[in-house]
Amino acid sequence: LCSDQWEHLISLWLLRVMIISGVRDHCFYHGHVRGHPESWIALSTCAGLRGLISLNSSDTFYLQPAGGVDPVRHSLTEAGRMSLTGGRCGHSQPSFTAPTWLHSRVSLLCLIFIHPQFKRQNRDYEKTRTRIMEIANYVDKFYRNLNIRVPLIGLEVWTDRDQCIISEEPNATLWSFLQWRQKLKSRKKHDNAQLLTGVIFKGTTIGMAPLEGMCSLENSGGINDHSELPVGAAATMAHEIGHNLGMSHDHDGCCVEATAEQGGCVMAAATGHPFPRVFSRCSQRDLDSYFQKGGGMCLYNMPNMKDLVGGKRCGNGFVEDGEECDCGEPDECTNDCCHSSNCTLKEDAQCAHGVCCEGCRLKQAGTMCRGPAGTCDLPEYCTGASPYCPANVYLLDGSSCQSGLAYCHNGMCLTHQQQCLQLWGYGARPAHDACFQDVNAAGNAFGNCGKDEHGNYMKCDKSDAKCGKIQCLSAAKKPKGTNAVSIDTTIRTDGVEVKCRGTYVYSTHEDQGDLPDPGLVMTGTKCGEGKVCRDRRCQNASFTELETCITRCHGNGVCNSNGNCHCNRGWAPPFCEKPGLGGSVDSGPVQYDTGLHQHCLQLLTSTGDIIGRWILGPLMHTGCGPALEQLRSGSGPVHRSTVIHTTPRSPQSAEEGCQICRYPP
Repeated sequence: LCSDQWEHLISLWLLRVMIISGVRDHCFYHGHVRGHPESWIALSTCAGLRGLISLNSSDTFYLQPAGGVDPVRHSLTEAGRMSLTGGRCGHSQPSFTAPTWLHSRVSLLCLIFIHPQFKRQNRDYEKTRTRIMEIANYVDKFYRNLNIRVPLIGLEVWTDRDQCIISEEPNATLWSFLQWRQKLKSRKKHDNAQLLTGVIFKGTTIGMAPLEGMCSLENSGGINDHSELPVGAAATMAHEIGHNLGMSHDHDGCCVEATAEQGGCVMAAATGHPFPRVFSRCSQRDLDSYFQKGGGMCLYNMPNMKDLVGGKRCGNGFVEDGEECDCGEPDECTNDCCHSSNCTLKEDAQCAHGVCCEGCRLKQAGTMCRGPAGTCDLPEYCTGASPYCPANVYLLDGSSCQSGLAYCHNGMCLTHQQQCLQLWGYGARPAHDACFQDVNAAGNAFGNCGKDEHGNYMKCDKSDAKCGKIQCLSAAKKPKGTNAVSIDTTIRTDGVEVKCRGTYVYSTHEDQGDLPDPGLVMTGTKCGEGKVCRDRRCQNASFTELETCITRCHGNGVCNSNGNCHCNRGWAPPFCEKPGLGGSVDSGPVQYDTGLHQHCLQLLTSTGDIIGRWILGPLMHTGCGPALEQLRSGSGPVHRSTVIHTTPRSPQSAEEGCQICRYPP
């Protein structure tokens, strides 16, 4: 393996080690091998050379110091021969391109290292810290092909004692960690936290994370069995973060991007060696679906690079203090607006990155830069002064959605109906309430309200039944997924037989997997009037902040996630009591859109008598406000049977019109 090419590669990296040896932490890199367009590299140069060199989907090598104190001698091992502990977890690989994180989604990662693991590193904090950063470097690299960056913005090593309950029971460990993480969130801003345990969990589970938990206060995190090799720990962590991002396990036939001998795909239910490093097309579809329904709201926000672990450096693809732009290393930069050598803008360039930057010029103020991703999301507009879209905001938690059947939660409208569709497919709907009450009172694998700290199933109280295992009606033969089976129950209520269909997801290895039961009702789902599911119980939801905010909006807007009014078209922020263009102090200035205006006119004038009290209110905070005003004034073409009512509808139901007029065909 020690060809001239590899000797040149190693010499190149050794040169870089000497150049930066006096600079702390600037020793983690992504790159590629010259002459191999499909190659990629993720290396650290902190103490010699250590990392992955992938020439293509078949040939990947692990480079590391050969041992001793001599940093010059290194060994190069084929990935397939690396000893990685196998276990279960309870898009094709494109050629390397320049960093595009400013047009990507960014998840700010915080890693936690438990006390026993610290002792295994001989209580050497710097050694532990370097190891964690190496793991994070691999995770970031794995996700770049999904156009997601995962910068490490915080690490915590428990040097004295563990801060939450760590046990062999993965469910108990996960929920204990997620409870602790809520406290961490208040002192360290981050999007997602992962715990490196080193604990051998029961069965073959090596990690666990809630599905679709990203950005949630309660569920954005996971736990990981810590492999001896950093790349092994990174593969597990990438998998668990994938669950947080809505990715399910790959079913048979999903992973065509890599063979089992090449490591398979990251979201495979079971892992072994060599390690997986690519995501399947099925994972990409899951991710797209998650974003389309409003998931991952925090990933759209501009990160504060002051918090980046490892310090700032021109060429890392992140714009930091003192930099005007950063398009990566000189040999990977393809940005026409940025000098890669010193991270400054080229002559006459106003900007180099961001969705509000086009052709090195700032887009006009009022240009929509982020449309609503779902019924609980709100649009943002370019300011004309910044190349970046304003921070993502959405309807305040508790806002009504789905015609009052649900409440917005973290930018998503979660319903039992939606989850039945997700588990069973087209035509599925929630079963009778009696199904939830009878089945979930059993406290077994088929009907429960989750597990306790000992891993035992808990019975649901009657009041909590709609937060346990979801019960559906469906004509499908079985739930979606290769390891999901239907649990069919027939009960009698009021003298009538009622069919209930639950979902049980099994594992072939000692009933352990890396996902908390996906058949449980999701956190934030409405379970009663003024109540939502939280911690497997139907709890009162506090709407105090929402109620206070709504009174400030004068009935002419909705409340966003910052507690500010997002005004309907025709009203001005901040309080929607004066004439204006709409939007909020957070959204950026709204600009009149003639194309959207004409589309709305056409839609409104063709719908006849349905326009009125039902549709006017929802449309006012979308792009259709001016069209409605034109129709009411008689200055536009109006269908003879059209009746326009001027009584506004409650702003809480405004989300339906958002979808009608936001997306012209």
